[in-house]
Amino acid sequence: MNLRIPGPTPLPDDVLQAMSRQMIDHRGPEFEALHRDVIAWLKVFFETQSDLYILTSSGTGAMEAAIVNTCSPGDRVLAVSVGVFGKRFGTIASRHGVDVTWMNVTMGQAADPQELAERLRADGPFKAVLITQNETSTGVTNPMAELCAVVRAVDPAPLLIVDAISGLGAIRLPQDEWGVDVVVAGSQKAWMAPPGVAFISFSTRAWQAYETARCHRYYFDLGEARRYGARNQTPSTPNIPALYALHVSLAAMVEEGPEAVQARHQAIADYCRKGVEAIGAHLYAAEGCRSNTVTALTLPEGIDTGRVLERLRTDYGIVCATGRDPSVEMIRIGHMGYVTESDLAAVFGAMRHIMEEMM
Repeated sequence: MNLRIPGPTPLPDDVLQAMSRQMIDHRGPEFEALHRDVIAWLKVFFETQSDLYILTSSGTGAMEAAIVNTCSPGDRVLAVSVGVFGKRFGTIASRHGVDVTWMNVTMGQAADPQELAERLRADGPFKAVLITQNETSTGVTNPMAELCAVVRAVDPAPLLIVDAISGLGAIRLPQDEWGVDVVVAGSQKAWMAPPGVAFISFSTRAWQAYETARCHRYYFDLGEARRYGARNQTPSTPNIPALYALHVSLAAMVEEGPEAVQARHQAIADYCRKGVEAIGAHLYAAEGCRSNTVTALTLPEGIDTGRVLERLRTDYGIVCATGRDPSVEMIRIGHMGYVTESDLAAVFGAMRHIMEEMM
């Protein structure tokens, strides 16, 4: 099976093998050593000296943790949404009684830093700003350096909370340099690890907000994560097999180096975009903001997108993702983590053959 969805992603053989190891005591020295390595290696890619914690959840759990540990019901936040997952972030906040103001961006476009500056000036003040680094529903990467600078320029600056689930590891997000207070990510994306583990980093300003945050929390109380993290443990039972796998994949990524990992993703994304154009399909995301981890495309008029996806799966063993915008027939191709040009060449070869038969 050639799995080409935007997560979970295929895993290298040594990562798969790591998951078959026997369990260990999550309060014992073996786990503490494992935890210590994983945190240290994650910080290389987060580019942070801030506290960083492992959560046994999907990335959405880390998004919820980011909200409930920094906000109180009635706090005003600005949610910058460029797609489905930006919408999810703001919706989580709303469910906890946070007062959400929306900055909705046209699907396929990135957030405009000037528009963000105007919204902060006209509609503020805000307790926090929620931004998605990389939007998998549209294949868009936001201009994070510029957006972060806009938020930091506000006096007093709101907390800057970033969903980097589908970007970090493959796309640079230097937390400390850009002044990001909270960053969340998930294991099943560019990290080449299985689902079930999420990460959250917390700045000094985020901890200050924690002291007054009154949203209900228990499982996602980062105060408990901090208390246990001080001795390289987690508050509740961790996903040990996923952490075995992550330990192996992170070791390889650190050895390769962040710049090389990011360059590899840039190269494979360029290859994917050329493949889309070569078969006569159309790139959905606007030029200049196209993601290096997922490409969204639309097929020529008259081609049944659902039928193409079905035949890719049944005839060729290739699994691509449908779109997340119900108003647009779309195919999304994941190319993060463990992926080669030959994997993508197989996708486009099969897609070309199917489309030719349909024309």
